[in-house]
Amino acid sequence: MKVWMVLLIILIVLAAVMVVLYFVGKRVQKKQDERQEQIEAAKQTTTMLIIDKKRLPIKDSGLPQMVIDQTPKLMRRSKLPIVKAKIGPRIMVLVADDKIFDQIPLKKEVKATVSGIYITDVRGVRGPLPAPPEKVGFFKKIKNKVTGKK
Repeated sequence: MKVWMVLLIILIVLAAVMVVLYFVGKRVQKKQDERQEQIEAAKQTTTMLIIDKKRLPIKDSGLPQMVIDQTPKLMRRSKLPIVKAKIGPRIMVLVADDKIFDQIPLKKEVKATVSGIYITDVRGVRGPLPAPPEKVGFFKKIKNKVTGKK
């Protein structure tokens, strides 16, 4: 077999993979848009006192068993941003959006937009929220250790 034939076969396989990924991506994007519409339809604004926040596996999170059973098998091993908050007289376990998890302050009262058990947005009740601490990258940590900075 000649080199150009091998390259042609590889090119055809790559083209087929790209077409399949395009259609799968379109389907996944459509499902994501539908979920986002459902979240937007069910959102409510509540005032809550944040007690604790951690990234925990779903089985250790304290969420209801029905929620744990409904999660896909692949998601059960991943860690979710879990927030324990006092809403009115009840203490609830909620799941935060990854984008806002770092903005949520501990031991402070916030006004949050909640959709079911999912926190989508957080605002301060008494003024703006403090800026989340800047994350230090791996190489910056090593550089700070070498130079003796904190």
